[in-house]
Amino acid sequence: MNPMNWNDKPYRSLDWMLKERFHRKVCRLSLNAGMTCPNRDGTAGTGGCIFCSAGGSGEFAGSPALPITAQAEAQRKVQQARQKVDTFIAYFQAYTNTYAPVERLEALFTEAIRLPDIAVLSIATRPDALPPEVVALLARLNRIKPVWVELGLQTIHEETAAFIRRGYPLSCFDEAVRSLRESGIEVIVHTILGLPGETPEQILATMRALSERDVQGIKIQMLQILEGTDLASLYRENPWPMMSRDAYIELVCSCLEVLRPDITVHRLTGDGPKDLLIAPAWTKDKRAVLNGLHRYMREKGTWQGRLCT
Repeated sequence: MNPMNWNDKPYRSLDWMLKERFHRKVCRLSLNAGMTCPNRDGTAGTGGCIFCSAGGSGEFAGSPALPITAQAEAQRKVQQARQKVDTFIAYFQAYTNTYAPVERLEALFTEAIRLPDIAVLSIATRPDALPPEVVALLARLNRIKPVWVELGLQTIHEETAAFIRRGYPLSCFDEAVRSLRESGIEVIVHTILGLPGETPEQILATMRALSERDVQGIKIQMLQILEGTDLASLYRENPWPMMSRDAYIELVCSCLEVLRPDITVHRLTGDGPKDLLIAPAWTKDKRAVLNGLHRYMREKGTWQGRLCT
């Protein structure tokens, strides 16, 4: 039985954490600052990571042609059409959202954080795009409202990182985490399960390593092969077997068992653009994956952190 009482879930979900912290439902507004990425413009590489789509993971974000306030208003209407909610996270999602002069970043982030219904500023970026002046800006904003920084690590294993063209070493990630945490900023880490060549034990090693680091949140998702990516070209040339839904559920359960129980789980399965998805097809049904995971963990009688040492 889960001893933590996370709203009857066997892991510390984002929804549970937000209700604990803000005492109400909180949803994300996905924003697009119109930036690029050092792994695309030649600074760290070209072409981006092999799994990254042309939209830079921002297919569901607002239009960069609109001001931030207008994007937030459009996204707000979408969310409120689905559910009753009046408190939001301003989520800068597309590409690398600290990859611009600090003056531009300050204008963008300040516009978002000053909106009255914004409770949190969340920024997706790369560890190699966090110079001291940007971290100092985020620290100042963090005194206005909470600031979260999301870092795309994917794996701790350097061989896999080279294959996916991540473009920075693990030491860069560690330095970014240290700098952000010294400034009081919460860190959320993106990980991908099913990267070519990685074994389940290597994946669990990544989870154990993150449990040893000062991170506050994690996003877990299955590798998705999307149209227009270099990964799609590799897959068409030499297809490899993709993980089944049941195997993924079992692996995610093992990942949660070795994670620190205080780490908030922001995502457990991806929901990328369905019109671009090549494989695996089962990832289109996010609800089935989550329901299957909850059922599996309850039947197994396990919970997040059960095996964390």
